[in-house]
Amino acid sequence: MVTSSICQERVWFITGTSSGLGRALAEAVLEKGEAVVLTARNPQKVEDLAAKFPGRALAVQLDVTKPKEVQDAVKQAIDYFGHIDVLVNNAGCKIVGLIEELSDSEVRRQFDTNFFGILETLRAVVPHMRKQRKGHILNISSMASFMAEPGGGFYIASKLALEGISGTLHYELQPFGIKVIIVEPGVFFTNFPVNSIFVNDTQIEEEEYKAFINERRNEVFESGMERDRLDEPGDPKKAALAMIKIVDIEEPIVRLALGTDAIESINYGLEYIKRDLDAWKELSISTDCDEVVANKT
Repeated sequence: MVTSSICQERVWFITGTSSGLGRALAEAVLEKGEAVVLTARNPQKVEDLAAKFPGRALAVQLDVTKPKEVQDAVKQAIDYFGHIDVLVNNAGCKIVGLIEELSDSEVRRQFDTNFFGILETLRAVVPHMRKQRKGHILNISSMASFMAEPGGGFYIASKLALEGISGTLHYELQPFGIKVIIVEPGVFFTNFPVNSIFVNDTQIEEEEYKAFINERRNEVFESGMERDRLDEPGDPKKAALAMIKIVDIEEPIVRLALGTDAIESINYGLEYIKRDLDAWKELSISTDCDEVVANKT
């Protein structure tokens, strides 16, 4: 479908809008009067939003692990609205398992969703933003990027990879008026634990390993039952409003943490890194060439 005139509202292209933070953000943007491309692996799950906001909401099928669907979804968005102003790479999953045990296919599945799918989406959308010389890109990372969680190594690795390219992209796209922001949420009261966390059993008969996996499994199991807001303190609606606010400001930033737990975890991670950096500073600088040391003195 092609619109008769280019949409004048700001257009958001959000991946993974069927639930969680993605849906909360889509609803908040639409309620604000802007337009949203609602992408989901099953677009029927967002048809209610499309029907509620006719003309400003477009439901599109998108599995970010399928390059053709990425290209088709972006084309549909451009054909319908004429432009994309804000790209939110929100779709993701978490595969829990031991580093020495997860199969190559499981590791690839983790990276295909959390990294390569985002890379494909970036490559499809950025050329349009460059042409219009403006835009925002929000890449949804995690406070886990600053943690070392047993059983979550490959999830953390995928988010660290995303942070790595996002930081570089922030500077590469500045000359084109495109702002790239890394969003690092804490734990929010969503169905992400039930829908998007997959826990693999360990086949290794070591009690220490079993304890790690059982703890992760219990966290997911309890999330599907009676839930404690103290364990999932974040409010998705407030997170959505925070992301909208950060897109509205003029000053470019690189990172936005969401939630008290995110602030605490990130601060702890930074302090942990600095502790070793300071403690072994003399040993670290002792590896400089003699000429460098002489020049400093």
